[in-house]
Amino acid sequence: MPEPAATAGRTLLILPAFNEEEALPAVLDELATCVPEHTVLVVDDGSTDRTAAVARAAGVPVAQLPFNIGVGGALQTGFRYAVAHSFDRAIQFDADGQHDATEVKTLLAVLDEGADLVVGSRFAEREREYSVGRVRMVAMRFLRLAVMALSGQTFSDTSSGFRGFSRRAIEFFAGNYPADYMGDTVEALLMACYSGFRVVEVPVRMRPRAKGTPSNRNLKLIYHYLRVLLMMATTASTRGRQRRANG
Repeated sequence: MPEPAATAGRTLLILPAFNEEEALPAVLDELATCVPEHTVLVVDDGSTDRTAAVARAAGVPVAQLPFNIGVGGALQTGFRYAVAHSFDRAIQFDADGQHDATEVKTLLAVLDEGADLVVGSRFAEREREYSVGRVRMVAMRFLRLAVMALSGQTFSDTSSGFRGFSRRAIEFFAGNYPADYMGDTVEALLMACYSGFRVVEVPVRMRPRAKGTPSNRNLKLIYHYLRVLLMMATTASTRGRQRRANG
């Protein structure tokens, strides 16, 4: 993997990217303007376009995967890079323009207060409007209820991909991170709760995707939400049996 610059800060911004050559230049420009003190790593998840070339042209290190393995696998690559290069904190940041670079400092401030995982929520405050389709919104409500039932904690945005990680969380997820679609958000959230990490949610601004095409729509999206709910039910059953066996 590429070496970080000698002047790199102790925070790594991990950008999983799959065919994001159109949106990526503006995202990297915004990060360079708003948080120039932090290191950016683009994890090119087997793109077939010029995603890696665009990142390198901007002077950003790239971890280039030989084929598409999904967001979870790309993030784990970023976590392993963070461990190998002794970063203290990491921020998961979208390469499609949805995340606001000015909010990186919001997540870092909560990490500095002792959180292990910070979730940037699109819905934590009523005045923060973020448009979501009907199918997705209904599914999100079910996920919120399921996560609350399983973790005992309430989150308004269980599928947010804008997150901050402490060194402890980085080391944990570098060795064990969900690879399936949606697992990288919902399942990872539950894993953090079950493992005793301090998980905090904060309101952040998010925007619609700048360019490119979202990876899942309609029936395919419903399938992924149902799969995640099945995973959560299986996990709950397994944990219940373990508690009874230990009790």
